[in-house]
Amino acid sequence: MSGVKIGEVLVSKEQLEARVAELAAQISMDYAGRDLLVVGVLKGAVFFIADLVRQMKTPCELDFMAVSSYGSTTHSSGVVRILKDLDSPIAGRHVLVIEDVIDSGLTLSYLLRNLASRDPASLEVCTLLTKPGHRRRGLVTRYVGFDLEDVFVIGYGLDHAERFRNLPYIAVLDEHTDPPQG
Repeated sequence: MSGVKIGEVLVSKEQLEARVAELAAQISMDYAGRDLLVVGVLKGAVFFIADLVRQMKTPCELDFMAVSSYGSTTHSSGVVRILKDLDSPIAGRHVLVIEDVIDSGLTLSYLLRNLASRDPASLEVCTLLTKPGHRRRGLVTRYVGFDLEDVFVIGYGLDHAERFRNLPYIAVLDEHTDPPQG
């Protein structure tokens, strides 16, 4: 992993905290009185999910799915696999999918088709980050934290080869290698 560094900080810890609080307030209003099931997409969204649901005023159940389209690279493989499915049925439930980042939209498109086939009462998406590529798939996300340019980011749950998730901010992954010495 030599040559991989933390680049420019795009979203500070303070910006994250403020935006998560805004999203939690909006979700709480929109789902007041409903039977809400929050579905977290692992692993990247775990920090966002934890902070978001702690601030929500609406009671909710929490379940998780794990899907993969990246592996240890910075580009999607184009193949989506479900690594962990939901523990509970979602038929008739109001389902809010919590995602870390929507990049190409491939993974989320697959996930939404899969979940819609299970007959939920409603199915919406809350994502921490979006990048321009998702617009090509026509994905509609009800709640968006931040729109970013098309760069690979790390921190606040987002990783590169399972590293950097613990950063309290979101930064660009700098993959420039240092020139050889000597």
